[in-house]
Amino acid sequence: MKTAFIVAFALLGLAASLGAQPPMGGMNVQVSISGTVVDSVSSEPLKFANVMLYDFRDSLITGTITNDMGRFTLKNLRPGIYKVSVKFMGFHKKTIERVRVGPRQPEVDLGVIALRPAVLSVGEVEVTAERPEITYKIDRKVINVSKQYTRTSGTAVDILENVPSVTVDVDGNVSLRGSGSFTVLIDGRPTPLQANEALQQIPATTIESIEIITNPSAKYDPDGIAGIINIILKKGKLRGMSGIFNLNGGLDYKYGGDFLLSKKGDGITYTFGADFNNREFPGNMESESQTGCPGCADLIKSKGAMRWQWRPYGIHGEVDWRADESNSITAGLRWGGRRMERSSNVTFHEYDIMGNPPYEYFSRGGWKRSGDFYMGSFTYNHKFARKGHELTAEATMSRSEGDEVSKTETFELDGTQKSGQRETETGPWRRIRAKADYVLPLDEKSKIEAGYQARLDASKTQTKTYEYDTSSGEYEYRQDFSHKTEYDRDIQSIYAMFSSNPGKFGYQIGLRGEYTYRSMHLIDTDENFKIDRIDLFPTLHVSYQHSAGTQFMASYSRRIRRPRNWHLEPFLTWFDANNVRKGNPDLKPEYTDSYEAGFQQNSGRRMLSLEAYYKVTHNKTERIQSVYEDQIRLHTIENVGKDYALGVELMLNIGLMGFWNVNVMGTAYDYRIKGKVLGEDFSDESFSWNARLNNTFRLGKATRVQFNAMYNSSRPSAQGTRKSFFLTDAAIKQDLMGGSLSISLQARDLFSTGKFDHTTEGEGFYDHRTFTRKSPSLTFTLSYNVNNYKKKREEGREEVPEMIQEGEF
Repeated sequence: MKTAFIVAFALLGLAASLGAQPPMGGMNVQVSISGTVVDSVSSEPLKFANVMLYDFRDSLITGTITNDMGRFTLKNLRPGIYKVSVKFMGFHKKTIERVRVGPRQPEVDLGVIALRPAVLSVGEVEVTAERPEITYKIDRKVINVSKQYTRTSGTAVDILENVPSVTVDVDGNVSLRGSGSFTVLIDGRPTPLQANEALQQIPATTIESIEIITNPSAKYDPDGIAGIINIILKKGKLRGMSGIFNLNGGLDYKYGGDFLLSKKGDGITYTFGADFNNREFPGNMESESQTGCPGCADLIKSKGAMRWQWRPYGIHGEVDWRADESNSITAGLRWGGRRMERSSNVTFHEYDIMGNPPYEYFSRGGWKRSGDFYMGSFTYNHKFARKGHELTAEATMSRSEGDEVSKTETFELDGTQKSGQRETETGPWRRIRAKADYVLPLDEKSKIEAGYQARLDASKTQTKTYEYDTSSGEYEYRQDFSHKTEYDRDIQSIYAMFSSNPGKFGYQIGLRGEYTYRSMHLIDTDENFKIDRIDLFPTLHVSYQHSAGTQFMASYSRRIRRPRNWHLEPFLTWFDANNVRKGNPDLKPEYTDSYEAGFQQNSGRRMLSLEAYYKVTHNKTERIQSVYEDQIRLHTIENVGKDYALGVELMLNIGLMGFWNVNVMGTAYDYRIKGKVLGEDFSDESFSWNARLNNTFRLGKATRVQFNAMYNSSRPSAQGTRKSFFLTDAAIKQDLMGGSLSISLQARDLFSTGKFDHTTEGEGFYDHRTFTRKSPSLTFTLSYNVNNYKKKREEGREEVPEMIQEGEF
């Protein structure tokens, strides 16, 4: 297998070298116009400036936008005489007449194009065109968080609840295209927390944008069946001191705040921030369950109150030093913590088959997970003399503590305790990651990328179980349900990619190879379970630019879902008095073949995106429930077979009447699964869909009103179904003091329709549960910007068709 691994990369290198050879025969002359756009006052590059190309009749030929360095290139032009128009909101437009390109001068560089600010105060600029809520690039969706007015008091989870491809359940668990298996990155780096914990940790007010990458290239880790969610945090871009301060609050003990300060000087930038939030969600629940085991109660009904609490906090800092034009160093440190709690107070009624009066009792339950974490990172980048030729080295180290406690107690109606159980789980997790990425341009249209990465993970877990003794009134330690486990996992990866943009057609081919060594040591029994495996992950991306603003794309990737630690533990572990789990050390990882095709059209104030995807997952894993004892459910996990998902996603963004923006999103997919559950053959299929409608109204220069509606259809699982639900949200945002101060008011679930209803059934059991959060939920956000931190210039740019830029892949 290792020989095949080496041969595969040799073949890829051969393909890349062949792809870099010049084609045989003559070619038509192709000309291009390029340049760099800067601020005439500060000489800072202007990102997202509009560059439009006209012919001698003033007819628009094509257009593009500048990149992070203010650079633009208009490619594949016919020889002739053109006019170039450059404009940016808040700056005077500049037009360059009679730009001649032809066989004798096929590449014209206009040099530095300096735009003069239209006014001295950014706050006096009348912004008449804004960035859309969601934009599409060649391989990802980009969510502009500043336009999500109804979610600014929440976290990254609240933002994702309002974007295509993503669904969020009542517990805040995120699914990407129907799967909970995805990777979360923060500024392109891994997080020490679990995916959903990381998303709940980050306040929405600290996020610049969120990238949804459903078919990543070979450069990225293949972990996560559904892809990658990359959180891009805000950073200072203006010279001198700038910053933003946010304060939020609301009903039911919702409060918090954050700040971010940045100081940018000659060659060095300092950034420092901190955040704290408290989120509580009260609600009511009802359930009805039946079990068919001998001696079990025939029917149990329950009703009561529940409350969720989430309390994240953290501080972070970064230093970015540009030593010279070729070398830069970035060092960052993040420390934080979180506390999650769930409590319940529920009354039960047990009915037997004899028709006797129901037996009544009540229970109190609680669950808490807490712990601190830290992550340090160091990045070095070297740019060689040739444009686009660079080397980047990065190292990160992180550690996370995770202490978990659950407690369930039942009482007679007179208050006498009849039973109780307490479980604890403790243990640190340490991760070290080192990688190097190299980019070698072969010519203006082609390049090779390659890299290496090492991931070294280690953790220790100790679980303890205590059971209430009615005779002594004390909790007694249960050695038979208490365990110690050690985990070590090393993953060594190499990748190579070749990409080219010959004319309107662009493509990228990549291959990633990974060697995995994993060891699980059960200290109690001195057992060891090991994996020693090599995997290959090919990727392919192609695009075709049909015309200005219209492009077609297609891609393929192979991805993996590795079992989590507790999925492998071959012993019983209680996580409350009514649920016990048992892992499977023979569990295989899931492998998914993911295919996508898309169409995007951007014409003026309208943007249309249509995507289709098809996924085949091998070694499909499912959580299986069965009866363990009366009122106790056993949770296991098994490889059940293979599943297939075929879906389509649509997004339409339209600007109406100059002040009204409408964003319509819809997703529909067909799901089929074939395999075995508990030794019995089964196959199932289902159809699910969801739709979102976002309306944003601009009332004058400083007022925004937003109204959103969302519908999710019913969704089946291996042993149950979640019913459909409908939600509506509204918000109003008011800018004051020339945009330096803003106030936002948000209302979630306006009409109290957010009822979550789920049914699970299997051999010998049936369970139906509903949960309704207290609604509507009202919150506010107060933001103050220092040195116009938030009013970055790209917010005022006009939208033009996005073109494939050099290095877009």
